[in-house]
Amino acid sequence: MASRFDVMTPIAGASDAPTRPKLSRALLSDPSWQPPSALVRPRADMLQLPERAVQFGTGVFLRGFVEYFLDAANEQRFFNGRVVLVGSTDSGRDRAFTTQDGLFTLQSVSADDDAGELRVVSSVSRALSASSGWHDVLATARQLEISVVFSNTTEAGFALDAADISVAAIPKSFPAKLTRFLYERARAFGFDRKRGLVVVPCELLENNGDVLKGLVHAVCDRWQLEPEFRVWLNESVPFCNTLVDRIVPGAPPAPEREKLEQKLGYSDDLMTVTETYRLFVIEGDATVRARLPFADGDRGIVFANNIRAYRERKLRLLNGTHTGLAALGLLAGVSTVDAVMRDDMLSVFARELLLAAIAPVVEAPEAFAFGEDVLRRFANPHVYHRLTDIANQGTLKLRVRLLPIVQRYVVASRPIPRALVVAMAAQLVLLHPQMEQLLVSNGAVRPTDDLGVLVRKHWEVAPTAVAGITRILSDSSIWNEDLTYVPTLMELVAETAGEMLVSGARSVLHTDAEVRSDP
Repeated sequence: MASRFDVMTPIAGASDAPTRPKLSRALLSDPSWQPPSALVRPRADMLQLPERAVQFGTGVFLRGFVEYFLDAANEQRFFNGRVVLVGSTDSGRDRAFTTQDGLFTLQSVSADDDAGELRVVSSVSRALSASSGWHDVLATARQLEISVVFSNTTEAGFALDAADISVAAIPKSFPAKLTRFLYERARAFGFDRKRGLVVVPCELLENNGDVLKGLVHAVCDRWQLEPEFRVWLNESVPFCNTLVDRIVPGAPPAPEREKLEQKLGYSDDLMTVTETYRLFVIEGDATVRARLPFADGDRGIVFANNIRAYRERKLRLLNGTHTGLAALGLLAGVSTVDAVMRDDMLSVFARELLLAAIAPVVEAPEAFAFGEDVLRRFANPHVYHRLTDIANQGTLKLRVRLLPIVQRYVVASRPIPRALVVAMAAQLVLLHPQMEQLLVSNGAVRPTDDLGVLVRKHWEVAPTAVAGITRILSDSSIWNEDLTYVPTLMELVAETAGEMLVSGARSVLHTDAEVRSDP
């Protein structure tokens, strides 16, 4: 008997592979489809749940994080709702979600489990484009059952745009989009405080909820919105500070994807791979927790009165090490984090940076034990975390994640660890014009880096490495301060950068470092 899915879709990046049907609701109910027994599929009622959440952002991290948590909660009937996604970058992901009825496959894998869990996630109801479907976004704000807003726009997204001058125009920045969304809801329900939403940002910024609330109020000032709206915001819209921790690299490499799709019997343009580890720490009291019932659906969700220690530990040890490895690994000809951990020289550097440079000045419980666990997570051979993805906005990440570690050593009058110097130099060398050809020859693309544009301009007019580093570190528009006044930093970074430019990134590495896991 012929299946109604005789019209197939080719697999992207594999023109000679057999064609398969797209993942869709119709496929899930088709009797001719024979899925593997290990695939976790949604119940029929999960596909009909009402929309209870809105999410600004459609990227891979949220698919492996928020969408996973909501799906797990729905499976246990805790949340009983789906999420509307709002895309802001015209990436086309909103169209992919529409084609697949909001469905995608999530593979969660650990270092010692080749198969992991395969799940069809059904927590997404639809995806909208902020640029072409803003009226639909505002219509969603008027839906009675919407109760929570998630976001993930990276560090760069937490900023206002000078173009956002009027409440009547389609907003450009994320804070303005959120303000307009909340304003639409407040007015639609006559500023009824029972119709407030809980805002749960997932950006890796200190006090992200407090910062976002401040930005929303700044937009209110700019737009001169009525006092009733401010009262509604303050009394019925909690902005939660959060800490998010899960490595979600995104789509598997083409050969692995082909194996998975062959096993599953369908094509999936949104297929996402993640590690099994997950931690979602939300700052809030019992009142806030009661408004977020999805939190009961997974042991990885934790509520705390203060999340500072969780954030400090994760931001410095995991993300800081990621940032320190990304540029260096690309310069050394390595493309993924797990490949870094298999490299004799780079793996020693990773351990040195994390345990000998960062962990000793991190004020958080069990910092060294957490660091050892991070190294094991990095070595997961099934999680293909691309260094080019980590290196996006690398200069800003260096400023936010690693520069404070350098400053702690300076304040304590302690020598700046060599690994921190190497990490800083690598990030700046990666932006040198002569590295373009190296990246191309290694099959890598140049990461997106807004502040890096300023770094490149300094390199272009600098006759020597010392001159370039001096110009770069003295530019307060990059670092928010003149770093040439930090004792010995300029000399150390300039010397290391110069050696990298002449002899290559590996010339500054060694394999004889002894790094203990306990100070």
